[in-house]
Amino acid sequence: MGDEIRASHILVDNEEHANQIKLDLDRTDKDFAQLAEEKSEGPSGDNGGDLGFFGRGKMVPEFESVAFDLDVGEVSDPVETEFGWHIIKKTDEK
Repeated sequence: MGDEIRASHILVDNEEHANQIKLDLDRTDKDFAQLAEEKSEGPSGDNGGDLGFFGRGKMVPEFESVAFDLDVGEVSDPVETEFGWHIIKKTDEK
């Protein structure tokens, strides 16, 4: 596992909405970045959800533990943090 990872996320304010987006990702060929631009309520949505590279200790613990455990290209189930509900995609590691 790398010291730094690159991830994207879709941030919404409730679990039901997050679960629906995850179902859309699992059942269709919808592009993660496009869905992030359309659905994410966070500031990274305009960039397809891209958060860039980050190391441990830079994100809230609930987000970080899931993001670092993903394989590159894998998409998480919805994760709750103080900011809302995230669907995380690990896009790279170094």
